[in-house]
Amino acid sequence: MGIEAALPVDGFLTTQLRHVINWSRRSSLWPMPFATACCGIELMATACSRFDLARFGAEVMRFSPRQADLLIVAGRVAIKTLPVLQRIYEQMCEPKWVISMGACASTGGVFDTYAVVQGCDQFIPVDVYVPGCPPRPEQLIEGVMMIQRHIDQEGLPPSGGKRVPLGLAVQPTHSVRPQPAGLTVGI
Repeated sequence: MGIEAALPVDGFLTTQLRHVINWSRRSSLWPMPFATACCGIELMATACSRFDLARFGAEVMRFSPRQADLLIVAGRVAIKTLPVLQRIYEQMCEPKWVISMGACASTGGVFDTYAVVQGCDQFIPVDVYVPGCPPRPEQLIEGVMMIQRHIDQEGLPPSGGKRVPLGLAVQPTHSVRPQPAGLTVGI
């Protein structure tokens, strides 16, 4: 009842090696979460059965940078945690990708203070920006799919060369609606 029933017994399949390598890399992204705030809860929600990040081959969260190839920075990055984030990024093997999830990771959000980094892209290269405060799980899944589409088109990575960050931004999936009742402040 599987694919073996559709293929003839003595048949063979031909394709390009580049397509097979890109398909296997695209279908087995292993995220490394760097979740420091409320965006981490939305990141966890993407793995639940309602959103099911496993459909895209990225369900196995790796907490070792040497086993991960997708860094998801979710939440604010403090000055004290910045060296940790940079070390995690440096320890990841090439090719590697980075998603900046939420307003705090992308721009510092509402935390315009000396203790919070005003955008992690100042210190590590970011491929996809997922906007929102906090962004919905569907938006994070769209960010993962953007990286997968890029991997399909990228080809084999250059040997010894560094990759340029993509700098893509996910568009919001909702429109702001007015409140159903007017808000008044009484005396």
